[in-house]
This record gives sequence, structure tokens and C-alpha cells, in this order.
Amino acid sequence: MPAREILLLGNPTLMQTSAEITDPAAPETQTLVRDLDHTLAAFRAERGFGRGIAAPQIGRLQRVISVRMFDESFAGPLINPAIAARSDNTIEMWDSCFSFPDLLVRVSRASEITVNYTDQHGQSQTLDADSDLAELLQHEIDHLDGILAVHRAITPAAFMTRDEWERQGRPQ
Repeated sequence: MPAREILLLGNPTLMQTSAEITDPAAPETQTLVRDLDHTLAAFRAERGFGRGIAAPQIGRLQRVISVRMFDESFAGPLINPAIAARSDNTIEMWDSCFSFPDLLVRVSRASEITVNYTDQHGQSQTLDADSDLAELLQHEIDHLDGILAVHRAITPAAFMTRDEWERQGRPQ
């Protein structure tokens, strides 16, 4: 199955709220999960980075995300993910996005979260996440609500091109 086109910053679909999935086992849901997986893998192979993608990024306003951590600590689709708890502790980082791959945005996110979701087999799951996985899940779940990292910038000056970020040695 080929990778899908990724919508870019400025596309109005990215600012819309996604609908809940009513049947995780439905063929169209399974096709969406595969499309997200293939698109994530293709982007990663081409660009050398990327850990997650949300359905709105391929033009589907449905509450599905796909995650593939580089260290293999977590992989898989999350259907109807919802953040059930957030820590008071926060972390700041340079956030990137498939929908604006040459721009990084300085954001602040909870350092630990608990996410409730349905897996692709229709089973309810709970995931406690911290550090990299916590920030990634917050980023991807934001997509489902029409929120982009550019909306979460900590200051008006919290933007950097990927080239400059690389030139500066990938500052934290």
C-alpha cells in the first residue's frame, strides 16, 4: 500500500476536530491504520526522522494515531486516544511535525501522562507514558483536536528552521 500525501501547514483540514471511531474492527478503520503506518514508514525512510502521525495529517478527520518509537519501546495504533491524567511537571523541547518538517517550535508539555485508547483489535488500553513518548502522544492527540505545535509555541520567538537546529548541534 503506498504512502499517503501529508497535508502541510496552512491546510484547513489540520485545524479541524476529528470524529471518534465507532468500530475499530471495521475494514475502513483497519485501512486507515495501515495507511498511517505506511506513511510514517515512508516519511521516516525519506527524511530520517519521525515517530508518529495522526489521521488528519493524511486528510482523514478520525481519531487515530500511529506511533513507532525509534527505541521500539512502543509501537502501534491508538484509536480514540484521550489523555486521562497529566503530571504537573513539564518539559520544554523543540517540537517538529510532518506537516511542517523544516520548522521546529519550542513548546512545553507535561512530562508524564496517562492515555486511554482502543487498540486495533477493539480492546480498551491504558498507557502510562513519560519523557519522549509522553511529549509525542500529546503532539499527536493535539492533531486530533485541530491543534498544531505552532499553536503551542512558548513565545513568539520560539521557532527555528531544521537547518539552523542542525547547525547549532540539535539544542535541547
